[in-house]
Amino acid sequence: MASAPNNLPIFYNDLIPLNSNEHGNFRVRQVDTAPFLKNQHAVPLTIDEFSAAQRFVPIIFSAGEDPVPLALMGLNEGVNVFLDDDGKLRGQAYVPAYVRRYPWMLAKLRPDNEDLSLCFDPSVDWIGEFEDGEALLNDDKQPTELTQNILKFCEEFEQAAHRTSLFMKDLKDMDLIMDGEVAIQTPNNDQPFIYRGFGMVNEEKLRELRGDQLRKINQNGMLPLIYAHLFSLQLMRDIFQQQVDQGKVPNFPAPQPAPVA
Repeated sequence: MASAPNNLPIFYNDLIPLNSNEHGNFRVRQVDTAPFLKNQHAVPLTIDEFSAAQRFVPIIFSAGEDPVPLALMGLNEGVNVFLDDDGKLRGQAYVPAYVRRYPWMLAKLRPDNEDLSLCFDPSVDWIGEFEDGEALLNDDKQPTELTQNILKFCEEFEQAAHRTSLFMKDLKDMDLIMDGEVAIQTPNNDQPFIYRGFGMVNEEKLRELRGDQLRKINQNGMLPLIYAHLFSLQLMRDIFQQQVDQGKVPNFPAPQPAPVA
């Protein structure tokens, strides 16, 4: 049986292609928790999601030579303020398409072939030979409507990911990405909490763009995406406060008891 590549992205423990011979009786159960997400503080995001995501999460860029947009769901490694200990959403939140796609993915099975196959992570416990759940293949071993919708979603995700790559390339070509830093001062601490290790758009360089460059990013739709990213950064302090409320800020002083009269 052909298998998917070994260097897997976050969340994925393994990938195997869906096929009628081995998975003819497989079903998908409904789940309302995402334990795989509860310790993930940053999740890949496509530019198609910037408008919706900016209202809930800071949108930052990963560090390194090939940055990608990330939805920041916590300021510290291993912290996701939007999920409880069981992996259930605490309230209103934006769930990135990358998360909604899991455990599915389109992947090349052979390096010499550009064709993509629908694959899934077999380590999840909600896909398998169950009595309940929705079937992936019908009695004729053809994809059910559920599987067709999964395939469509994965295809749309790949297209959005391609557009995102072009967007990030343009930002780099215009030298608009800088090292980000946020300092958060709290009443209980003499020194501010400093967060680094991410990228953001350099507003000064953005203001200094030539007229032709500004016209280009306005006409191709980049400008609203850039401002969605910049506006969303204000939410970093909200994320920090949620971590404080949940007791998930390292070295944050514990509240002092009120003096006894």
